[in-house]
Amino acid sequence: MIKFRIVFMGTPEFAVNSLQKLVESHCEVVAVVTAPDKPAGRGLQLTPSPVKQYAVSQGIPVLQPEKLKNPDFLAELRSYQADMQIVVAFRMLPEVVWNMPPLGTFNLHASLLPHYRGAAPINWAIINGETETGITTFFLKHEIDTGNLIFQEKEPIYPDDNVGSLYDRLMNKGAALVLRTVQAIETGDYPQIPQPEVDNVHHAPKIFKETCQINWGQTVNQVHNFVRGLSPYPAAWTMLQGKICKIYKTAEVKAESGKVKEAEEGSVETDGKTYLRFRCADAWLDVLELQLEGKKRMGVEEFLRGFRL
Repeated sequence: MIKFRIVFMGTPEFAVNSLQKLVESHCEVVAVVTAPDKPAGRGLQLTPSPVKQYAVSQGIPVLQPEKLKNPDFLAELRSYQADMQIVVAFRMLPEVVWNMPPLGTFNLHASLLPHYRGAAPINWAIINGETETGITTFFLKHEIDTGNLIFQEKEPIYPDDNVGSLYDRLMNKGAALVLRTVQAIETGDYPQIPQPEVDNVHHAPKIFKETCQINWGQTVNQVHNFVRGLSPYPAAWTMLQGKICKIYKTAEVKAESGKVKEAEEGSVETDGKTYLRFRCADAWLDVLELQLEGKKRMGVEEFLRGFRL
């Protein structure tokens, strides 16, 4: 089996497992491309990405271009003479980059394409109440997340999953799939299947702070999935006595009184000790974990000991 020269492109923790899997499997990773160091922490010190930290620990050359069409970067990238490039959780690539290696560039995406194309596939699958998602490797082409499929693997979404738990499972499963894809390409025996035309394709656009505001006019199930789909990060939020309140964990209230049924959407009810709940379109939702602006994250009983409505 021929060992091909690989350039790996990625930035966050999600990509580190895939890079580590390649290195530990003795694939020839000749360079890594990642985001420039960014200010972080209270001192706003320049901090390298998780991918850069791992690459440096392994003695792999690191490229950190501000602009992917910069001639100096392109010349340096070309100098590594990669046979293929692998992208895991990186930014969009211009054609001059993804079309550079003779075997092309493949991407790991955390959904079963063509569904959930976009920047936040794990979040939106949970927000939309899906019971199954997965991972896909595919070759890049002009339109984002539309290239020919190589491999896909399914992963269930459990009722108690949030983004954090599903993220971890897909990160580990994705690393194994990246290695499997590399090994298949090295043997020359791998599929290239055009993505099927599907009606009502779900999309996964980037999530912003305003995206995360809870709409109490939705059903209990919709709000509960919305909270799961944004927990632990960036977290769903609502306003509570004039302050932003992030909500991390919820549960539907089973029993309802006549008074409760008449409450307006977004109404708050508490006994001041054990429960805090919000009225949705069809029922009440218990808040189990939350974080008020300026405070730490805590369970509802601890929160109520220091807060009065």
